[in-house]
Amino acid sequence: MSTRSPERPSPPAATRASSRNPTPRPVVLAGAVGLLSALVTLAIAELVALMVDPASSPLLVVGSLVIDLVPSWVKDLVIALFGTNDKIVLLLVLAVLVAALAVVAGLLEWRRSPWGTVLLAVVGAVAVVAATTRSGATGMWASPTIVGVGAGVLVLRVGSERLRAWIGDGDADVLGAHPDPSLADTAVSRRRFLVFTGATAVGAVLVGVGARVANAASAAAGAARRTLRLPSAVSPAAPIPAAADLGIPGLSPVVTPNTDFYRIDTALQVPSIDPSEWSLRVFGEVEEEFELTFDELLELPMQESVVTLACVSNEVGGDLIGNAVWLGYPLRELLARARPREGADMVLSRSIDGFTAGTPLSVLQEEDRDSLIAVGMNGEPLPLEHGFPARLVVPGLYGYVSATKWVTSLEITRFSDASAYWTDRGWSAQGPVKTQSRIDVPTNRARVPAGRVAVAGVAWAQHTGIDRVEVRIDDQAWAPARLATPISADTWVQWVFEWDAPAGDHRLQVRATDSDSTTQGERSVPVVPDGAEGWHTIEVTVA
Repeated sequence: MSTRSPERPSPPAATRASSRNPTPRPVVLAGAVGLLSALVTLAIAELVALMVDPASSPLLVVGSLVIDLVPSWVKDLVIALFGTNDKIVLLLVLAVLVAALAVVAGLLEWRRSPWGTVLLAVVGAVAVVAATTRSGATGMWASPTIVGVGAGVLVLRVGSERLRAWIGDGDADVLGAHPDPSLADTAVSRRRFLVFTGATAVGAVLVGVGARVANAASAAAGAARRTLRLPSAVSPAAPIPAAADLGIPGLSPVVTPNTDFYRIDTALQVPSIDPSEWSLRVFGEVEEEFELTFDELLELPMQESVVTLACVSNEVGGDLIGNAVWLGYPLRELLARARPREGADMVLSRSIDGFTAGTPLSVLQEEDRDSLIAVGMNGEPLPLEHGFPARLVVPGLYGYVSATKWVTSLEITRFSDASAYWTDRGWSAQGPVKTQSRIDVPTNRARVPAGRVAVAGVAWAQHTGIDRVEVRIDDQAWAPARLATPISADTWVQWVFEWDAPAGDHRLQVRATDSDSTTQGERSVPVVPDGAEGWHTIEVTVA
């Protein structure tokens, strides 16, 4: 006799479908809708910025506002940690912040509509303020953000409505109670949601990437730079002595290639300036105000000079310094044409992105100082990221008070009447470069073989010159290093110390003395407010 087990009742069709196609967590989908709205906002804004101005992109204007507002110590920390990658770090941080806010907006719109829309509108308002307050901005700079936010709000609202039609609202999810529509209605709602979000995402990516590529391709600056032929220097630089390069592997080259030259500035996006539309205005406390076009600048007698530039944010032993061959017109000649009035003591240079630098007028007027408005760098037009079409180069002063890139005006004024970008943020008004030296080889914590080791590096004291460099091993007496032939007092100089290295762990230090008999001090001084000081110290293991 057999016993049949009782038949189990079949689950409803909707339940069977649900087990085969488990519904994703609603909060994940709501957050994805928020991210999609942000993607659409940025893509449409980038497209509109293509027609208005590349610099009016909301991500860029907000990033530039952040650069202006964050305390100096934060900037210094970021530069110390990431060096010339600081702009990439800022953009990544902004991207993460935008993504987080977008997820919150998606959740709010799904559960508590219209608060997600309100949040997106508030973020857009911040971007509008950032855009319209940038230097050189017009009211039209607000349009990329406004149009982009409008498109983003539409996507946020439609996407949230379709999500509710498929799954339900936020309260239902919180309570664990999901609507139980028919299988057909669920499938249709799911399909409408997925088709909408998928198609919108693909479209946003295509529009955003295409606009960004077109934005870059449409910039006249790159094409103009590639076709530009620089004039020959009426006063060429003297040939660099062969003995200026010690030929030691790992040692910084005498002339820094353009691709390796450090870049520190406040421009989140490199300005693209058509040289045919560029001009330099010289005005202020002068007898003759004038404006100079790029073609007029190129017609002036050009001078070539080898000059080392250094950033005030350079830590002891840091690499925010470089040496290049610059082609330009002497600033003292421009100032002589303007004829500054008595009492004027500062030249406030302004960049197209709003950055300003205050340089002592007397320094720019010195006959023996090759202060230039430069158009060329190492035999080619200035790279876009280094100031094309024109920038300032002033030997002996840190860049924050002298080396304005993308320069558009020189205002002759007084230190008592005006201040510049970094001096408004706690840095000293005048920034002479301090005497410094650096060990390039061996590197810190390197392992080197016992025997003769070349300890080598560079030293600089722009517009003063290096008299001697000394090296100390552990706590022994200072020993003189051998200097290469210097190019001039306005450039760095290579040095080498031949060390008979015994086995063990050792500490190496370097110090330089300039031609005024000023020797680097041992005391460590931070970069704020006028540059770092101290002896560069490394540790090596000799095996």
